[in-house]
This record gives sequence, C-alpha cells and structure tokens, in this order.
Amino acid sequence: MLFLLIHSLFGLLSKAEEPVCHLQGGHELPLLAKEGDISIGGIFSFHDNFISVNPTFKNMPESQKCKDINLKQFQTGVTMIFAIDEINNNTHLLPGVSLGYKLYDACGSVPLAIRAALALVSEQKEDVSPWMSCSKSSIVHAIIGQSGSTPTIGIATTLGPFQMPVISHSATCSCLSNRKEFPTFFRTIPSDYYQSRALAQLVKHFGWTWVGTIRSDNDYGNYGMATFVQVAQQEGICIEYYEAIYRSNPREKFLKTVEIIKKSTSNVIVAFSSYIDMEFLMKELLLQNVTGRQWIGSESWISTKTLATESSFRVLGGSIGITIENVALPSLKDFLVKMKPSDTPGNTGFNELWENVFSCILATKEKNVTKNLCTGQENLSEVKNQYTDVSELRIQNNVYKAVYAVAHALHNLFHCNASQSSDIKCVKMDPIEPWQVLQYLKTVNFTTRNEENVYFDYNGDPAAKYSLINWQLTENLATRFVSVGLYDASKPEGQQFIMSNMNIIWAGGENKVPKSVCSESCPPGTRKAVQKGRPICCFDCIPCADGEFSNTTDSIDCIKCPMEFISHELRHQCILKATEFLSSNETMGIILMIVSLLGACVTIAISIIFFCYKDTPIVRANNSELSFLLLFSLILCFLCSLTFIGQPSDWSCILRHTAFGITFAQCISCVLGKTIVVLMAFRATLPGSNLMKWFGPVQQRLSVFFFTFVQVLICAFWLIISPPFPIKNMKYYKEKIILECDAGSTVAFYCVLGYIGFLSTMCFVLAFLARKLPDNFNEAKFITFSMLVFCAVWITFIPAYISSPGKYTVAVEIFAILASSFGLLFSIFIPKCYVILLKPEINTRKHIMGKMPSKHL
Repeated sequence: MLFLLIHSLFGLLSKAEEPVCHLQGGHELPLLAKEGDISIGGIFSFHDNFISVNPTFKNMPESQKCKDINLKQFQTGVTMIFAIDEINNNTHLLPGVSLGYKLYDACGSVPLAIRAALALVSEQKEDVSPWMSCSKSSIVHAIIGQSGSTPTIGIATTLGPFQMPVISHSATCSCLSNRKEFPTFFRTIPSDYYQSRALAQLVKHFGWTWVGTIRSDNDYGNYGMATFVQVAQQEGICIEYYEAIYRSNPREKFLKTVEIIKKSTSNVIVAFSSYIDMEFLMKELLLQNVTGRQWIGSESWISTKTLATESSFRVLGGSIGITIENVALPSLKDFLVKMKPSDTPGNTGFNELWENVFSCILATKEKNVTKNLCTGQENLSEVKNQYTDVSELRIQNNVYKAVYAVAHALHNLFHCNASQSSDIKCVKMDPIEPWQVLQYLKTVNFTTRNEENVYFDYNGDPAAKYSLINWQLTENLATRFVSVGLYDASKPEGQQFIMSNMNIIWAGGENKVPKSVCSESCPPGTRKAVQKGRPICCFDCIPCADGEFSNTTDSIDCIKCPMEFISHELRHQCILKATEFLSSNETMGIILMIVSLLGACVTIAISIIFFCYKDTPIVRANNSELSFLLLFSLILCFLCSLTFIGQPSDWSCILRHTAFGITFAQCISCVLGKTIVVLMAFRATLPGSNLMKWFGPVQQRLSVFFFTFVQVLICAFWLIISPPFPIKNMKYYKEKIILECDAGSTVAFYCVLGYIGFLSTMCFVLAFLARKLPDNFNEAKFITFSMLVFCAVWITFIPAYISSPGKYTVAVEIFAILASSFGLLFSIFIPKCYVILLKPEINTRKHIMGKMPSKHL
C-alpha cells in the first residue's frame, strides 16, 4: 500500500510540473467540417469584411462577426471539399485512408486568420481537463490558406514553430519565399517576384516608358510594387506617381488618388492591387468619369468577374494584365450545386450562403420565424451567380492542386521506399505528425488531370507561368477575359514573354497601341538631354553638333565623326568629306596647264629661232651656248608647273618640289653666267686685262654646273632626311579635305628657296652693275629687268601663298612659277627675237658694238 501511495503521489507531482492547457475565450467552430482518418484544415475569407466591436474594458470582448458574404470564396472552399471527396473515391491515391476537413472563415482579417490557425492546431473543448498536457498531436496535418498575403504571413509565422505545413492558393507576396522566416510555407500560385517582372516586361514590350502606379497598402501591394519599380527602372521605365489605396481608407484619400490620375500625363496605369481595393477606387473613378486610361493589372483583380461589370468596363475596358492560367475542373459544378445546408454544429457555414442565394430564412433553434422560410430543397443548378459560375477557376485550381499535393505527400509517407532521401524516415500510418507531412511535401512531384506538373522548389514556390489576358466585350455587352499571351519564367532569358496573334482591344475600344511617354522619342540626328529635376524619361531632343551624329532613336550621346568624315545635314550619319586639289579636269587647272604648255611652246619656238639665227651677231654676241641652256631650263620651268596639277602622290610631291628647285636653280645659274660674261667681256676690253681667258666657255659651263649641283645636293639631302609626302589637310576646312603635299623637312625646303633667292639676288646685283656698259645691245639691262620681275613675283607670292585656301594655294604657286618664267623669257629673249625677225638691219656687228652713227645725225 505504501508503495502504491508513493507511486501515485509521484505521478501527481510529475503531472503538476507539466504545462497544462486552458481554453482562452469562446469555442471556435469551423464553418464546414467532416471527420476522416487524417484531416486537412482550410482558412478562407468567406466574407469580405467584419463588424468592428469597440471594447468597453468592462466585459470580455465578443468574437468578431463577419459580414458581406463572398460567393467566389465559398466556391473556393467547396473546391477544397470537392478535391478531398475525389481523393477519397480514388483507389490508387491513399487507398484505405479517408481525408477529413475543417474550414474556417477569416473575413480577410489577420487576427481572425491567426485565431482560425490556432483553432486548427489545438483541440478546442470546453471540458478540457486541468491536468491535460499541451504536448499532443494537432487535429489537422496541413492547412490550405489563406487568400491574401498579409493574413497568410500571420498564419505562416504563427504555425512555423509547430512545424505545420501551410499551403496557400492565392498569397503571392515574394516575402513568403524567405525560407528562414517561413520554413513551413508552400504555395500553388507563383510568387510576385515573377509577376512583377512579367508586368515590367509587358510594359516594356509595348514601349511605355511613362506610367503611373497604384498599389494596395498591404504586403501584397507593397512588396509586389517595390519589385515592379525596381525592374521597371532597370528597363528604362519611369514612374510618374506612386499611390497606395486600401479598402478602409477614408473617401478623401480615394478622391486624392483620382485627382492625381486625372492630372497625370501618363496614359498607362499599373495597378498592383487586390480586387476589393480596386472596387473602392473604381466607384470613385466612375463618379468622376475618369476614362481613356490604359490599365495594367496584377493577378489579384485582372481576372475577377465581380469587378468586370458593365459599368466598370467604362473605366477598365481594354485592361491587360497577368494572371494564372485558367483550367476546367470536370464535375465541379455538379458538386457545387449538390451542397446542402446543415444543422450539424461545426458544419453550418452553408446556411448563410443558402439564405443569401435564395433570399429566405432557414428555420433553426435560434430563429423562430414563420415567413419566407427556406425548405432546404431549393435547386442551386437553376441559380446563376459567382458561386455556380465555373468559367473562371484559376484560384480554385490552385486549391485543387494544394489538396492533391497534401494527398501525394501522405501517400508517399505511407508508401516510402529506399529511393527517398536519406533524411526522410519511413513511418507507419498511425500516428503521424505534421512535420512528417512537411518533409514529404518538399519532394512531391505529380501531374494533374489537366497535364499540370506540380512541384515545389527550395523556397516552396511552384514554377511561374502566367497568362496574359485582355478585357473585351462580348456581343451581349458582357466582359470576357481573352488570353493574348504567355509568360513562362522557366524558359531561357528572352523567350519567357510570348505574345499571341490575338487582336488586343485597348482602352476606349481602340485597336492601336496607346502611347505613354513623358517625351517623344528623339529621332536619329539628336540626343537626349534630361530635363532638370525630372525623371530620365523626360528629356529634350538636342540636335547633334557639327561633326557629330547619332544613328539610333533616343540616343544618349552624339558620336564624333571620324576625321575624314563630316556629319550629314540631318546629323543621322557621317558622310565622306569632299576632297579638294587642283585637278586637271577643272577650269582653273585646264587654264594653268594651257598657259604652262604655251610657255613651253613659246620657249621652244624661241629656241628654234635662235638655232636658225645662231650665226647672227646678236645671237653670238649674247653667248649662244648659255642662251640655249637658259632656254632649255625655261622649258623645264614651264613643264615643272604641270607636276603641281592633279591629286598629290608620293612621287608627284617629290617631283614637284625637287624639279621646281633644280630647274629654277639651273635657270638662274644660266642668267648669272650670262651676267658674269657681260662683266668679264667689258673688263677684258681694258688695256692689259686678261680676264676672258679665265672665264671662257669651259668655265661658263662649270659655273652653271656648280651652281646647279649645289641645289641638287640640297634636294638630295632633303629627300634622304625627310622627303615631301602627300597629306590630307583637315584643319583649314571642316567640310572638306585638302589634298596637298607636306614639305617634309621644312629646313630643307627653306634652303631650296633660299638658295634660289641667293642666286637671283647675286644675279640682280651683278646685272645692275653692268647695266650702263657702253654696248649698244647690253644684255645686262634686260637681265636686270628680268630679275626685278622675278623678285617682285616671288616677294608678292609669299603673302598670296599664305592667305590662299586649299587648291588656290597650289594655283598661286603655279602662277608664280609661270609669271617668273615668262618674266625671264620675255625680258631676255623677246627683244632679241624682235631684232632678229623685225629689225634685221641692226643685227650687225658694227651696230651691236656701238660703231654705227646715230639716226638723227
């Protein structure tokens, strides 16, 4: 007895140390429930709102009551029951195991959603024993829910420590992909991480760079819009305004948003909002008659039929947006219309739906009514509303897949094999814990009847695949959602966004893609200049400067043309600069060539005359050998000017400068020789003078050769050190290139010119000294005059050469060569030709020697 007493006392003390469970508040019953071997919980917003209760702080606050029934959410909840019923009748999936369910209503409220979640993981009984331990199994093994992201975050955060798997069919917030914060969360709808990117790609695809944004002021809208804005800015899209809306906001805030939309210049509005918040905004937009805007919608509202009414089409007609794919669920409608109201506690959720649909009252213990009673046998198949409409089952299909994912996880749990991961242990059917279901949910991979592959990635997300839909009117003025494209995130970059050939109806019934830009695109030939204090999409188009171009639309910078090119008048391309040189095909070149050849011909003609009259006194008296050499040099001088005409080349540049220097040096050397001969001849006539024997024909030839050879050496040195070469002068003119010859070594070039100047100066001085010698036909006079002409030409050539542009520089140089050559030819030889041809009577030795009497005597 003592042993039994001690043992009982020890047991009582042990139980006293364990935590005990006490029911806090009232007993929460599910709206729809059914027992099974294993139960799945469900949390849906069967109502849109709840009745707020102000606490008095005197009594225990009452439970929040829901209002505004949501028929589509009822359909979603019944779809979960439909999937469970289908699995229970399946002999291949979970054979011998029956699934039950418990569905709670959250009314879109975070506190109610968390309360429902806690009710699903703890058995709520009013007769809980004070000694009952809290460490017992959950009444459900997985929870399907919730519809919104914010309440789902509350559920997933609350149930995470319990290792309870939560599978959402409609919570898209990208924040839920954080495995550290939400380790037990899964979903059958893609994350907004992909939806936001798909919306940004959609906006970019149609060339809209200036958009307004509206979001729900909750986790769904804030996270989704933040990602959209980030991606949009990377794609060069600018946001004109950022507006947040929420259903509970005062009307003044909605009116402010409407006013911003009315005053905006963007024609496209991206709305990342829940359908309920959009309904509130839509009412104000309709009252203000704000139409003609192109709406881009997120998945939450773009495919919601409650929003797509005839009146809202005035504002939202032509909307285009991203949504999950629509599928058909065979037999679902028959299942929906077979549901009946119930008096069973914990399964009365269908009663309010029944009363709402048939506008009657069900008789219950709490309701003593005699009028307008429901029989409970009314036919739902005759009703057409959102509950019976199965044309849009996008979200319902997600619930269907979520239930099947749990069923496949349970099936794998009961029938695990050696192929499973080593960290997953095989268990028997009873008992099982939620954490075991959680482990197998991570590895589920199955295909539905609609050929959809269902699996979860590391973050608990499914593959991201969206349809692109467009709001269009049917013949009976009803709104239909037409699929016009596809976005598949599993495809490679650049192939994810695919548009179909379906015609899109835009805002206002237009068939043309609307424009929405802050500034019109800058055409080629201009560049964008951002307007101060405004986004980068607002800019002015500045024409490219001279010498620059842009060949693309919306160019940020103008590109400088290469040196040999000039920008087109329109500044959209570079064109090759016109080249300029003294051509033999142009008038000036032809004239100079004719004059050069004429000079050469005249010189040849004079040479012939001199040759024919070489024995006459006037030819012999003026040193015929030097005269013929001088005439030959003048022919070369005339002909060397031809080397300056035509496009410069390596050989022509070398030839024109060296030929000019050598021929003129030879020419002046001959003239210098003739001048020295005149002086020597005069000095030789003086008594005792023997000078002529020191300056005879041989010495004359040597002097000409020596003076010319010095110039040849200078030119040779020039060609060895740095010879002349052709260049493209692009500094003088911006619009054209001057083809000319660069001197190469400037020092050598100046030496060539300086040597010619030295010879001509020395020749001029000697000729000037001999100008008054007593010979009747003293050649020194003509040499003096010719040197005056020669020097005058080349002195005036210098400023003219410097100031003349382009090909005129070469023309001036040719003119100087021709003028000085003609000056020498005419000054020295024309007077002699005049005597030879026209005055033969004075072409005598006596007359030349000055021994003939004057005519006046």
